[in-house]
Amino acid sequence: MTDDWKRQLDQVHAGLVRRDDPAELVTEADAVDASYRYPQLAVRGPVFGLAVQDPAVGPRWRVVAPVVDGMPQQARDALNSMLWFKAKDDTDDPAVRRDLLAAVAILEREPVNEVEVRGARYRVVRGDEFARSGADGLEPPRPTDPEPVERKWSGRHDPPSADLGFVLDPAEDTSGLMTSALKLGLREFAYTGARFPVDVRADSVRAIASHPDILLMPVGFGVSERGTKGWKPVSSLMPTPHDARRLLYDSMTDAWPMLYRFSPEETAEHARAAEEFKALGRANEVRVADKLYRICRTERLVRVGPDGPEPPRPSDQDSFGPMQIHPTMDEDGTIHPGD
Repeated sequence: MTDDWKRQLDQVHAGLVRRDDPAELVTEADAVDASYRYPQLAVRGPVFGLAVQDPAVGPRWRVVAPVVDGMPQQARDALNSMLWFKAKDDTDDPAVRRDLLAAVAILEREPVNEVEVRGARYRVVRGDEFARSGADGLEPPRPTDPEPVERKWSGRHDPPSADLGFVLDPAEDTSGLMTSALKLGLREFAYTGARFPVDVRADSVRAIASHPDILLMPVGFGVSERGTKGWKPVSSLMPTPHDARRLLYDSMTDAWPMLYRFSPEETAEHARAAEEFKALGRANEVRVADKLYRICRTERLVRVGPDGPEPPRPSDQDSFGPMQIHPTMDEDGTIHPGD
């Protein structure tokens, strides 16, 4: 451990003792317990999102699109759409619209990871997704993980991502002792093993030097299925355990029967299991026939260097490239649907 990191951990510990916050102490105890019960880290791979550094707001980078996409191009396309709609809806100034559309034109042609519009820098941000695992599999939600004030099982279900507005600045980090210790352990994290291509491993090692600081994004929760080769995620990340439970319930009763063309018997079996799961309130597992689903706790790290958060690496893969997503728009706001 470097002297700098030891000093930081000592400061975190001293602050924890000084504050004597019962809730914070319980959260730390919960994290300690999890480190024993789920001691391994299962790395799932890279994820991508968007951040902006806007002088009009301040010098810090802030997340403007959740760091959840599986490919860099998905984040580039999200930026394409974000800027196009800014040009359409957020300005009446032809000069501003012209600058926004110029950035859109670049994103339609080139797989760029950063564009600047009127002093604001938009960047595709790279992270790594991982979960804790132990003898019984992936870690479920902890008792101290936050839940919605009102836990609904019906109605519109589109909770906002906890990523939005998150500050990607190590100096702003207010992590507790266990989280700070985890970040210390992740500083030297790199892909190893023959299952990773040589260029992936080399890029991973280079990132330790180029982006040495570690930030942990807000914890997410998703549905994983246990198969013959281990656990695999089968849902997107949600901001709270209940949101993930609600997503699993909706999937079992509505989405999956249509998507996978269940037989009437399969549909009824999933519906029964879903109602039993719902009746338990805060259950984290449900079994249907030979399938076991679990609500799992998922974490993501983002590396940060002197110039901000790490962008995609050369070895990160895309299965498609840039394209025109929206109709052509003039600087006066006129849209040409046929173009």
